[in-house]
Amino acid sequence: QVQLVESGGGLVQPGGSLRLSCAASGFYFSNYAMSWYRQAPGKERELVAGITSVSASTNYADAVKGRFTISRDNAKKTVYLQMNSLKPEDTAVYYCNAFRSFNAVNYWGKGTLVTVSS
Repeated sequence: QVQLVESGGGLVQPGGSLRLSCAASGFYFSNYAMSWYRQAPGKERELVAGITSVSASTNYADAVKGRFTISRDNAKKTVYLQMNSLKPEDTAVYYCNAFRSFNAVNYWGKGTLVTVSS
């Protein structure tokens, strides 16, 4: 079965750091673009960062540029999101997404909660 399992969320103080992981199984991970989305209470889900399948090119939302870094390890079938200098505005449920444009396949994880508070 296809699975995307996020981990690494939790409570952190402003200015702190967290590293999220998303472990993939049940599909050819190397052929998929991977992304992190987040959804704060009362707000729409938004793209945080993405990384392509072939060149591993990355893109980031303006709100997280310079603070977050997305990376992937195809051998481990895992995508990461390193989050530094966290702000209360970063509080949200973070979701892992896998996408392949060739057949429009789109997979989602169940999310991991990140709370930034003093």
